Amino acid sequence: MSETTTPESSIGVLVVEDEAVAARAHAKYIDRLDGYHLAGVAKNATQAMAALTGKIYGLNADCINLVLLDMNLPDGHGLQVCRAIRGHRVDVDIIAVTAARDMQIVQEALSYGVAQYIIKPFTFPVFKSKLEAYSSFRNSLGGDSTEGEVTQTDVDTAIAALRTHTVTATAKGVPDAVQTEVKSVLGDKPGQSAAEVAVGLGVSRVTARRYLEAMADAGMLARRPRYGAAGRPVLEYTVVTEDA
Repeated sequence: MSETTTPESSIGVLVVEDEAVAARAHAKYIDRLDGYHLAGVAKNATQAMAALTGKIYGLNADCINLVLLDMNLPDGHGLQVCRAIRGHRVDVDIIAVTAARDMQIVQEALSYGVAQYIIKPFTFPVFKSKLEAYSSFRNSLGGDSTEGEVTQTDVDTAIAALRTHTVTATAKGVPDAVQTEVKSVLGDKPGQSAAEVAVGLGVSRVTARRYLEAMADAGMLARRPRYGAAGRPVLEYTVVTEDA
């Protein structure tokens, strides 16, 4: 269990994710967003509930406003965590961040008041748009305040904020036409190196690598080392699909 100390004015987020790489990625995404801070990281359901009920030394449960919850945890399902959160009357919102696509799971998660459902894999622009929509929803209903009354317009505006359209990722310095070409080349054969993509695009390896790295930094491409040959491993690139 890890935690950080950050401003009280921002939204404190508890990341519940058993895969270390994914947990670090989500934590970095949170750090890039204005108005949010990482309250802690839990690697299973037990740690999550301990954090949310004030049983983790050094972590103030009152500072957790939002839970980014993976549905597949080593010691229980995310839906069990949702039930426990509501059963203990823990005052937090929940966003499911998961690869689970079963409609029944989605429906049950929504019945527990899950504010957003983000399907893996996803890019930072997608994550950012969902969290910004949640911020608008939260602000429309007065944030942490439980005082005062709301009108029908207030409620309609808040709910509409959660239906924000996903922002399409784009790579800085790479023309849209080139991005389309790169995706087309990689679509024909995923997992190509910069040299291989250069042939498909008809450009130099250096230029192709610049395009590929910019698109990977934007979350549009996944990169991984290719082993098997002598010397340093070669990076290969694959298009990240938001509905894959």
